[in-house]
Amino acid sequence: MFTFNKKYLILTIILFLIEVLIAVFVRDAFVRPYVGDYLVVILIYCAVRTVLKASVWKVAVGVLLFSFLIETLQYFHIVNRLGLENNVVARSVIGIGFEWMDFVAYTLGILTVLAFESKKLNQRIKERLCIIQS
Repeated sequence: MFTFNKKYLILTIILFLIEVLIAVFVRDAFVRPYVGDYLVVILIYCAVRTVLKASVWKVAVGVLLFSFLIETLQYFHIVNRLGLENNVVARSVIGIGFEWMDFVAYTLGILTVLAFESKKLNQRIKERLCIIQS
């Protein structure tokens, strides 16, 4: 079901800006490759939740599978095979460097999403129980 969620839009924008800052200013062996990948799945999750009203689990698993697919396509040099090796946007969005550790970063990102969403759900349940008990 389509929807519009302002909170997720704000999170999407913030995460996108952080990703841009990392891409433009960070040149290291940890933050750029791993923190960037960790954050990108959270960014995609928030972007999807901005416009879709769907189960947390379905969106989380879908985003994780999508990120795994993109990483697998990197293994097969999809950017080069599509003739986009000189396209800066394609190289940045799709990526050109396969890393096994990226699967770990994606998984940790989605686990973080699930932890936050679980905490939000538990808070809503507690709030409803307080209303019922009043």
